[in-house]
Amino acid sequence: MTPWEDVYDIDNGAVRYFGDNKDEKDPSKAPGNIALLRQLALHTAQDAAQRARAAPILFFRRVTVDRRIKGNVMFLGVGVLQRAERVTEFDRSREIYFTNYAFEFVVFDLSNEAESVMWDWIEGRGDPNLTSEQTLSKAPAAWRDWVAHGKPSIERCRRRVSKLMTVHRADQVPRNGSPERKALDLIYAHYGRPTFRRLFEHLASSVVERLIVDSGAQYRHGWVTQNSGDGGADFVGRVDVGTGFARTRLVLLGQAKCEKPDAPTGGNHIARTVARLKRGWIGAYVTTSYFSEPVQLEVIEDEYPIMLVNGLQVARAVLAMARDAGFVDVLKFLKDFDAAVSAAIHLKRPEEILRE
Repeated sequence: MTPWEDVYDIDNGAVRYFGDNKDEKDPSKAPGNIALLRQLALHTAQDAAQRARAAPILFFRRVTVDRRIKGNVMFLGVGVLQRAERVTEFDRSREIYFTNYAFEFVVFDLSNEAESVMWDWIEGRGDPNLTSEQTLSKAPAAWRDWVAHGKPSIERCRRRVSKLMTVHRADQVPRNGSPERKALDLIYAHYGRPTFRRLFEHLASSVVERLIVDSGAQYRHGWVTQNSGDGGADFVGRVDVGTGFARTRLVLLGQAKCEKPDAPTGGNHIARTVARLKRGWIGAYVTTSYFSEPVQLEVIEDEYPIMLVNGLQVARAVLAMARDAGFVDVLKFLKDFDAAVSAAIHLKRPEEILRE
C-alpha cells in the first residue's frame, strides 16, 4: 500500500501528485521526479519563449471497458506544473520515513476545444522541422494564453466545471432596440440619481417578490430599510416554504444597485450582503447591470445562498408589473410606483418579519 494519496480535482482544475521516490534515497534522483523538476523550470519561466518549450502534462484515468480492468484510459485534460515541494512520507508496511516530492498541477479549460486536444499538436512538438510558433498554433486556446502571459493567466485558464453554470453577459443585458433595453434605460435614467436610491430599493424589492412568486414559492413583502443602520441590507422580505404546520419561514435580505447597464457590478457589494446572512437566511442582489464571470464563480463555488438578479430580469419584471397595473408607459408606472415608497420604509430588525 502506498503511503501517499494523489488528489485529482479535475472539475476545479487541480491535481496534486506525489512523485516516484519510494525509499530513503534522494527524491531528486528518482527518474520521474527528475523529469518533472526539469519541466518545473520551464513551466514557471518568466520568458514566453521558454514557456513555449514546456511539455504539456496530459492527465488520464484508468477505466474499465467490457469488464477489462487494465489497458484502458480516459483523457481528463492537459495542464502545467505550478509548484513542487519536498514532503516527508511514512510507509506503514515497512515502517520507514522517507522524502518525496509533491507536485501541483493546473488543469486547463478545454471548453473551446470540446474537451479534446489535437494530437497533431503533441506530435508536432517532436518534429525538429517545425518551430515553436508553428506547433503553438494547434495548441488549445488556454495553453496559448498561458504561453503568452504566464502566471497571471493561470486562474482564467484553469478548468472549472462551475463555469458551465455561469451566465454570459449577453444573456444578462437586454439587446439594443428591444423593449427590455428601452425599459432598462428608462429605469437607469430615472433611478440613477443618488437622491433616488430609496426609490430603486423599493422597486428592487418588488422585482424580487415577482421573481419568487413566479417560481411558485410564497413571498411576503417586507420593507425598505432606513438610511442609518441598514448594515448592508436595502430591503427585507420573507420566503415561506410549505404549508400549515409543515411550513418554514426564511428571512430574505436584499441589496439593490442602480448601475450603468453595460458595466459589471462589483463583487464587494455581494460579499457585504452575504456577510450579513445568518443561518437559514437567504440573500438577493438586484442590479441594473450584470454579473461578471469571476463574481458568478465565487457565488457558485462558495455556495452562497443568494439570488443574483441582473438587468434583463429587472427590465422584464418591470414590464410585467407595468402591464399588470394597466400602464403602457413604463415611466408613468415608475412614478406611480414611487408614490408608495414612504409607507414601505421602516427601521426594524430583519428577524421581525418572521413574526408577521
